[in-house]
Amino acid sequence: MFWRDNPRRWRREEEFRRTFELIAGVDEVGRGALAGPVVAAAVILPKDFDHPELNDSKCLRPEQREELYEIIVSEAIAWAVARIENAEIDEIGILKASLKAMASALEGLSTRPQLALIDGRFITPWAGLQKAIIDGDALCRSIAAASIVAKVTRDRLMQQAAQSFPVYGFEKHKGYATRQHLEALKAHGPCPLHRLSFRPVAEVQPEELRSVRRSPGRLVFAP
Repeated sequence: MFWRDNPRRWRREEEFRRTFELIAGVDEVGRGALAGPVVAAAVILPKDFDHPELNDSKCLRPEQREELYEIIVSEAIAWAVARIENAEIDEIGILKASLKAMASALEGLSTRPQLALIDGRFITPWAGLQKAIIDGDALCRSIAAASIVAKVTRDRLMQQAAQSFPVYGFEKHKGYATRQHLEALKAHGPCPLHRLSFRPVAEVQPEELRSVRRSPGRLVFAP
């Protein structure tokens, strides 16, 4: 794998470490899903932290993510997760919900970072110094760590959701628009976890319900 063999793999974060010691990496998962929350994580790693398997969560097998999750949360200086539920996503839109989740994860850290590195194009509403980095989960080890924590957290939530709503197969696709999920939507309609403002979900709702706005959801933090 290119990044694993590249000695400058984490070059962007190393640039910032010349000035800042406490750097939080921030990432989110679930932005494109049709159901469930968007989940964000913020992680402050020790300066000398590294692991040969550390990578963007999308490039890892589930077993690797689970193993790295346990290592990250046990060795991190601080970490936190936040989630925005589907109802609030419908209310404020997925971009605002994602940025709000990332800001909330930063607020939940037990140690305040000197700098937050945000994966993507946009900074968050968090009141602190931050930098948006495109492809940050491939360039910054702390963002890669945050992507793993967020992904494992959300996958576990969707596996729990599958027990309450077994007809949708959430344990397999985690709420994303697979053929199985779309066929289940057509057959059964949306459940309370679906994002009613997303087109594939809206299309299977009765016409009179398509314009109904939903009330905001909850924020949930983990230490």
